[in-house]
Amino acid sequence: MAVLSGKRALITGGASGIGRATTRLFAQEGAATCIADIDAAGGQLVADKITAAGGRAIFIRCDVTSAAECQYAVEQMVAEFGGIDILFNNAGIIRRASVVDTSEEEWDHVMAVNVKSIFLLGKFAIPYMVEAGGGAVVNVSSGWGLVGGRNAASYCASKGAVVQLTRAMALDHGEDNIRVNCICPGDTDTPMLRDEAEQVGQSEAAFLAEAADRPLKRIGKPDDIAQAALYLASESAAFVTGTTLVVDGGGLAG
Repeated sequence: MAVLSGKRALITGGASGIGRATTRLFAQEGAATCIADIDAAGGQLVADKITAAGGRAIFIRCDVTSAAECQYAVEQMVAEFGGIDILFNNAGIIRRASVVDTSEEEWDHVMAVNVKSIFLLGKFAIPYMVEAGGGAVVNVSSGWGLVGGRNAASYCASKGAVVQLTRAMALDHGEDNIRVNCICPGDTDTPMLRDEAEQVGQSEAAFLAEAADRPLKRIGKPDDIAQAALYLASESAAFVTGTTLVVDGGGLAG
């Protein structure tokens, strides 16, 4: 039996990269999926492909930094599917700069997309999980949420906050049978990683080769992270909450 049969999952940033891979995997495993993203064309395409393959999926355009849009996305999903069992907080951005070279507007935007979005989606989704008798929240942090990185001050701060927010949410909602965990991916082959190469002024080839310098000698694939998300969202992780799962090919091993 599909491991998410009968479950209903909301995925932010589901139009591309890790979010798209996770949406497809969750759908393959039986979940009804709601893709929330600002990329309307990409998000609708993912939903249409899942539907064409016999699954259930909808797309809702959502700016995850907006309380009104996050509330609308949750309410529309509940109206369509009758509830929510899984929240995958995946939307994220990176700004490669020191504190000196980061503007206040850039700092606020990174923190809003990477951290505030988790607060907002949790605020509106968790009451429906409580109503349903439980659920699973999976947040996406980063290896740089556990160790520092050069010229990425706002990103490191935001991803460290995700780790701590995950722990706080796990403590607050365990009695509601809601598990809250986070994944710390290493460099993964997504549009964001390629944008990062441009930000630091390196060719994609050189940047990706440097990122692959880890024990497994490659960068991550979106499917690698999707499999970790599936584990944490499924009953296989029924006794796992408040944890941080590093999925980085050994990059933080030593």
